[in-house]
Amino acid sequence: MNIPRDLLYTKEHEWLRVEEDDAVIGITEHAAHQLGDIVFVELPEIGDSLTQTEEFGVVESVKTVSPLFAPVSGEVIELNKFLLQEIEGEDNEDFHPEYVNEEPYGKGWMVKVRMSDKDQLTNLLSPDDYAKLLEEVK
Repeated sequence: MNIPRDLLYTKEHEWLRVEEDDAVIGITEHAAHQLGDIVFVELPEIGDSLTQTEEFGVVESVKTVSPLFAPVSGEVIELNKFLLQEIEGEDNEDFHPEYVNEEPYGKGWMVKVRMSDKDQLTNLLSPDDYAKLLEEVK
């Protein structure tokens, strides 16, 4: 299982990449594998506020529907347009929810957030701690 060393993780299998005052958020390869083929992603709107550990969206696969939990609090400043079925009420011709399965740490990212409290990063798991968590759930 791929666990990039430059990311932080949650126990709910979200990842976070710090980019100065911003955080890019997605789900881990483990989560994407467990869910199966992703067919739909529901994300908040730009300008919405996320609260650490609270639900901010949903991932729907052929197997199940799973909530997304915010690794940190902050304001949503960007969405991955490839994961949205509609943009401004129009069908998105570039809709590719499979990116979450194919490249969960790349093209499959979900939201970018302007963090309101960078101290919350200390509540997240290091790559080594996340690897230990995965060993425990086997």
